[in-house]
Amino acid sequence: MTERFKVRVTKDHLVFCSGHFISYEGDKCERLHGHNYRAAVEVEGDLDSNFYVFDFIALKLRTKAITDELDHRMMLATGNPHISVEESPGRIRVRYREREWLFPREDCVLLPIENTTAELLARYIAHRLIADLRREHGFQPHVLRVEVEENVGQSATVEWRP
Repeated sequence: MTERFKVRVTKDHLVFCSGHFISYEGDKCERLHGHNYRAAVEVEGDLDSNFYVFDFIALKLRTKAITDELDHRMMLATGNPHISVEESPGRIRVRYREREWLFPREDCVLLPIENTTAELLARYIAHRLIADLRREHGFQPHVLRVEVEENVGQSATVEWRP
């Protein structure tokens, strides 16, 4: 018999309320809007000497630190080929064709992703979390899943395996 263990965290404090917009169908761009996102994280692995896969409290704290960086910010994708993001002292200028937005720098988070879709936000959180778990705890999960819900019943999940 093979046993597999996993832990999952999702709480009301793993939320981030953020603005965003995406490009889609190659030549279209959404209007600015926002969501009350919720993150959930699931980790699979062997049991440690304490009979944990990984400590729930540490997992919640690491995830919350990442989601807090996104909370109450305008999320801007820096890798989008259709949207230009230019940083200057104190502000961010964003352009899509004839449309242009100017944001205070402290109100934005620049993300190294192609679009601020739920899928890529989940991937961004997963990559940050994997790096944090390795660096801070020396922990390498067998599987890591991150789900980002942007609305009730509407979410995206990424699964990472080494």
